[in-house]
Amino acid sequence: MEYLERELLGEIKKWIQRKEIIAIKGPRQSGKTTLLEIIKGWLIEEKKINPENVIFLTFEDRENLEKFEEDPKGFIKSFIENSQMYYFLLDEIHYVKDCGQKLKLLYDLFKNIKFIVTGSSSLELTSSTAKFLVGRVFPFELLPFNFHEFLLAKDRRMARVYEERNLLVRELILKYKNFKIEKDIFLKDLLKLLNEFLIFGGYPEIIKARTEEEKMMILKGIYNTYIEKDIISFLRIDETVKFKKLVMLLSSLIGKVVKYENLTASCDSYYKEIIKWIDILEQTYIIRSIRPFHKNLVTELRKNPKVYFFDYGLRNYSINNFSPTSVRVDRGELAENFIFDQLYQLNKEINFWRTTSKAEVDFVLGEKLPVEVKFENMRKEKISKSLHSFINAYSPEFAIVVTKNFLGEKKVNNTIVKFIPIVYF
Repeated sequence: MEYLERELLGEIKKWIQRKEIIAIKGPRQSGKTTLLEIIKGWLIEEKKINPENVIFLTFEDRENLEKFEEDPKGFIKSFIENSQMYYFLLDEIHYVKDCGQKLKLLYDLFKNIKFIVTGSSSLELTSSTAKFLVGRVFPFELLPFNFHEFLLAKDRRMARVYEERNLLVRELILKYKNFKIEKDIFLKDLLKLLNEFLIFGGYPEIIKARTEEEKMMILKGIYNTYIEKDIISFLRIDETVKFKKLVMLLSSLIGKVVKYENLTASCDSYYKEIIKWIDILEQTYIIRSIRPFHKNLVTELRKNPKVYFFDYGLRNYSINNFSPTSVRVDRGELAENFIFDQLYQLNKEINFWRTTSKAEVDFVLGEKLPVEVKFENMRKEKISKSLHSFINAYSPEFAIVVTKNFLGEKKVNNTIVKFIPIVYF
């Protein structure tokens, strides 16, 4: 079987020899089971582990689930014949009642076992297990494909082109190294691939699908199963219609400041319930939120967040819009969502900046690196009044304007403003 490459595999390999449990969290159908199968193959073929010492178990199998819940010690011990190292790959661990407590027992009891577990929601793998697994677990997230992984699956040549440019962007953001590219013959090719990514998203089965009709059918299945089975049923949400309406409303609000009172009225709900549901959507990998950047407590907003979706395909399905970016009125919001996702991977603090006079910069990284997204045809360096305001207030060394296809540079006061195409991020 051919597997699509995942960047997380390299990270997990680094920690495979340590005792700590490796916990892989992420949404349903993001590829966690496949990743476990790849790890199993790697352990057997490359690390030369005896196949009988690598045990793959899924708790979607009722028989496994019932036996493990009733007697976890006896169930695990039944696989062990000697004192050699064993690797237990436990899929969908969140189905196990009191899974954190049971994993702690097994971790402390068996010194010759490495546990690698997966779960479909951070709610189950954090809240109910964290208190038992402090110091015993290394957590990882496996999300839908990012743009680099998408390119590797679609066009390895374009993936190599992207890697070169993305490295320059990362060095600018993380190390403040100067970014410079004069011209680029590959922009149109990368933009065409980005369009597909922004419309249908990065779920593995979507990337494998050959037709748009097939992609939409798969998204329908993921959306209905994920929202209804994994979230509404598993977390016992009673107001199903209202909850689904909230998801649809948030889909139309990406990149905008969320006003809870409007959501409360539109969903015919109340404030605490809306807050609870938004938190559930965050914990179950549907949306992410960011808070305002503020230093001046008088003039800058510091309360309401902005929201973004983890996957564009699910977001577009919820509003029933699969039109190409060239004709979409929300293409700017999709581009902003994409940039947020790419910046999120850099592990830097991300906020947005908005003043009481409504000056706004899309993102502020770390202490004061502003990033503004302008997904439009640009012929010359153009800086908004809002970005001017931020530069005047904070005097950052660099500022970034993300463009559709324009490369450039301009100096404002002592700040160097870099104009960088979106497909480099």
